[in-house]
Amino acid sequence: MPVPPTVTCFARLLLRPFRRPKSFVPLSTHLNFRFFSANSNDMGTVDTTSRLAKLRELMKREKVDVYVIPSEDAHSSEYICAADARRAFISGFTGSAGCAIVTQEKAALSTDGRYFNQAARQLDNNWELLKQGLPDVPTWQEWVAQQAEGGKNVGVDATVITAQQAKGLETRIKKKGGTGLLGISVNLIDEVWGADRPNRPNNPVMVLEEKYSGKEFPLKIDAVRKELENKKSPGFVVSMLDEIAWLFNLRGTDIPYNPVFFSYAFISPKSTTLYIDSSKLDEKVIAHLGSAVTIRPYHAIFDEIVLLVQEFKAEQPEMDPKASEDGGKWLVSNKTSWALSKALGGEDSIEVIRSPVEEEKAVKNDTEKEGMKRCHIRDGAALIEYFAWLEDELLKGASIDEVQAADKLEQIRSRGENFKGLSFDTISSTGPNAAVIHYKPEAGNCSVIDPKAIYLCDSGAQYLDGTTDTTRTLHFGEPTDMERKSYTLVLRGMIALDRAIFPKGTSGFALDILARQFLWREGLDYRHGTGHGVGSFLNVHEGPFGIGTRIQYSEVALSPGMFVSNEPGYYEDGSFGIRIENVIMVKEVKTNHNFGDRPYFGFERVTMVPMCRKLIDADLLTPAETEWLNSYHAEVFEKTHGFFEEDSLALKWLKRETTPI
Repeated sequence: MPVPPTVTCFARLLLRPFRRPKSFVPLSTHLNFRFFSANSNDMGTVDTTSRLAKLRELMKREKVDVYVIPSEDAHSSEYICAADARRAFISGFTGSAGCAIVTQEKAALSTDGRYFNQAARQLDNNWELLKQGLPDVPTWQEWVAQQAEGGKNVGVDATVITAQQAKGLETRIKKKGGTGLLGISVNLIDEVWGADRPNRPNNPVMVLEEKYSGKEFPLKIDAVRKELENKKSPGFVVSMLDEIAWLFNLRGTDIPYNPVFFSYAFISPKSTTLYIDSSKLDEKVIAHLGSAVTIRPYHAIFDEIVLLVQEFKAEQPEMDPKASEDGGKWLVSNKTSWALSKALGGEDSIEVIRSPVEEEKAVKNDTEKEGMKRCHIRDGAALIEYFAWLEDELLKGASIDEVQAADKLEQIRSRGENFKGLSFDTISSTGPNAAVIHYKPEAGNCSVIDPKAIYLCDSGAQYLDGTTDTTRTLHFGEPTDMERKSYTLVLRGMIALDRAIFPKGTSGFALDILARQFLWREGLDYRHGTGHGVGSFLNVHEGPFGIGTRIQYSEVALSPGMFVSNEPGYYEDGSFGIRIENVIMVKEVKTNHNFGDRPYFGFERVTMVPMCRKLIDADLLTPAETEWLNSYHAEVFEKTHGFFEEDSLALKWLKRETTPI
């Protein structure tokens, strides 16, 4: 999955077992978004004139010249609930990544190459599109600084921007002659939105049993306390929702597709506090947390942290807060909000680190590893059944649109053991729609699947024992020579990355070229990362590592136990799109030599779904690549054929697709 689900997925209320009623109605028919116009759709334009006018009035009231609207919520979440979709509301652009900026005269939306197509369709004439990464196009930070020239100020809700982002932005603003960055205490978009803003979710939390988590939560907290001891710190604020869910072995449904819940946590050397609305917690959860965890209201963290800081300073008045080497600083992650950082006393009182929870969570324990492998086999069987059904129906002349197909896949998945919902909104796309990297079909505004065109399906599910993410590109007719060549080049890149062996300390940044090399030789490429970390019954996108050209991917080395996607692609606008995605696990491998006296790593295949035989040009494969493909298909057949003892259609399809080349 190259991109997170768009904001329009919020009405699907998944992350719960799918229950098919006697008279089945696809979930997609119930979509209703109060924050878009009545005639809007995922790829349509919304008239933002009145919204911008109201916002500019509020900016005058707050004496703000330039207002910044990031995509994230107060927890720096990549995926957000409907109530936090402020940037989508004010701009009409529903892609997951981007930043909106509004002045009294202008409005701009900045996003990356995954969303150029969508943003161009959705933004109305009030907006200027800043295409990140293209020559001579400023970043949103640069554009903000330009608008602040001549002594203007910039405002932002301090809860939706990190302290590091705020510091960097203010530096840019002042260099351009602006007066600085203001942390506004109220979110102006919420005021514009008014009564139409969706309610914030307040769903119950569940305990994830140790047979799935593999480790008791007190032991996880002890690991955080070791970090406090090493840093001589009085406490650490945990603000990322997936980190809190993992840390306490709890899961929730406050954000669609992500089993998380709104909360904060504070860990000191002697105490643990979970800030969460108590109405979310039943007796089982309270008993699970026990007396070791203090429960406090969700929003109380800001006031209570201020008091904690004051008490700490009173107890140690002689300590110089600027002397970081002497300890005494509060630890926050690099994704902690500016508002929380200010509550802790600001830059002089905090040390910004990569969260130790994030790093430990990324390396799965033995229980999590086995769970991830098992759920990918079950999930692979569901995809095999789906693809066999879809091909059969299309070739018989059935008319199936992209949404109906996606709902059928969800229906099949829902029968699987431990199924809890989808891990993101299914990308079910035919022909030209497959060239839209982040495409999401909407009922009444999607295409009928064309058996004579490419079909791309990027989908995943949440299970108690793991999270899946698989992309397959298929053709049910006769593909063109270009489609077959493009598919085979993408496949070769995927195989090259899968077969990689590398020394300890290697990052995904260093490996990215392996997946792109065959496309590059033809002058082709793709505008998304090659791989992202995958959680265990958690977010389908998980840091801090990944495979791609982003510089941050060079900062964290790949380690055994990490699960990462391998998903190169190629897209021709208006024609077709290709992406092939497997989840793979980093593991230690044996080599003939051991240069540098350090271990060497490779990957273990986890996803179990065949490639599309019809799209493979075997003449372009090397003997080693052919061997890999045949070995992979043999493994897929061995691990999945037992699911189809009473399904001759799926078994026949599986045998055909896994026959050796």
